[in-house]
Amino acid sequence: MIGVDPHKLSATIEVVDEKERRLGQGRFTTDKAGYAAMLKYAKAWPDRVWAVEGANGVGRPLAQRLLASGEQVVDVPAKLAARVRLFDTGHNRKTDAHDAHSIAMVAVRTTGLRVLAMDGELEALRMLVERREALSRRRVQTVDRLQALLAELLPGQAKKDLTTGQAKRMLACVRPRDIAGRTRRRIAVEELAELVAVEAKMKKATAELKTIVLSRGSHLMDLHGVGPVVAARILADVGDVSRFADRNRFASWTGTAPLDASSGERSRHRLSRAGNRRVNHMIHIAAISQIRLDTDGRAYYRRKRAEGKRPLEAIRCLKRRISDAIYRQLVDDAHVAAVEGANAGPGGHCGASLASSAAGLNPHTGASDQPLPGPAPTTLRPAIETRKSHLEATG
Repeated sequence: MIGVDPHKLSATIEVVDEKERRLGQGRFTTDKAGYAAMLKYAKAWPDRVWAVEGANGVGRPLAQRLLASGEQVVDVPAKLAARVRLFDTGHNRKTDAHDAHSIAMVAVRTTGLRVLAMDGELEALRMLVERREALSRRRVQTVDRLQALLAELLPGQAKKDLTTGQAKRMLACVRPRDIAGRTRRRIAVEELAELVAVEAKMKKATAELKTIVLSRGSHLMDLHGVGPVVAARILADVGDVSRFADRNRFASWTGTAPLDASSGERSRHRLSRAGNRRVNHMIHIAAISQIRLDTDGRAYYRRKRAEGKRPLEAIRCLKRRISDAIYRQLVDDAHVAAVEGANAGPGGHCGASLASSAAGLNPHTGASDQPLPGPAPTTLRPAIETRKSHLEATG
């Protein structure tokens, strides 16, 4: 097992065996020469598995390079590595060598780490969704600047939700004569042109995301409130859904399950700030969309409000139900893909495996995805359907 502490310009490794004995260590640059030297050094152990910390974050580039080179790679959560470093050394001092050692120890001791697989389409999906989110932030900034200029050119006529059409009409009716006014209008025209260009790029990116999501056989967009961007983010961050043992662990990962805060005879729960915040934000978008439209989600939200829950509490309940529905849909899609892959025969395309492994590691839920006490009762239908689905969670 090769524990890797990755950085942008370097990677520190430590090699250990199944009895946690150190076999080797080293520090390599991440350029072409350094990467080749690291692979050459690791060839001394033919039966090897790379354990990379944060393979969805700073360790992603190195993990993807290793996968492209045909190596076996597992993802080590940073929290697990920090715990091992604390318990093994008695302190939490960080060095690259200590980090690599703790990462290797986690990989040896934990049987539930996520095994990475080379999926170029999923990587493209991740890059596109991040590009789409960056364009969205850029659009907000451009609209803010344009609104500020229009407020000075046309006092008292500012629009709350400004569109390009509204901005064009507002600029068409103003003709300042002084140099400051003409400069302000010219800058506003430039900002408007940038807004039009950004929205065109966003539209193109959204269309690309929709095409890839559908090509992967996903039916996430059948759920109310789940569009191409939400579905793409979920697919890119989840990867292999089989690493979650059940919907409760998936809800813990998405941050939609409450945390137990009981004390003595008093049983209560509080809001979870843990989990994947990007996916949590996507589920929040789906929840707000369902509340605004005539959906089962709106009826569920109103029922929770009638029970005396505050608006935010009712939204959190709805988000948990949406998380359950998303999990069921991901499992259904993976099952269909596996069946189709099995029926394809030799030379056919393999579907998503529900029980993959590498070097004896079973990629099911590990210590980082523990269920929470007191899960909600089962609300999902057991039957698998390929359909135009509504939110299946009803109170």
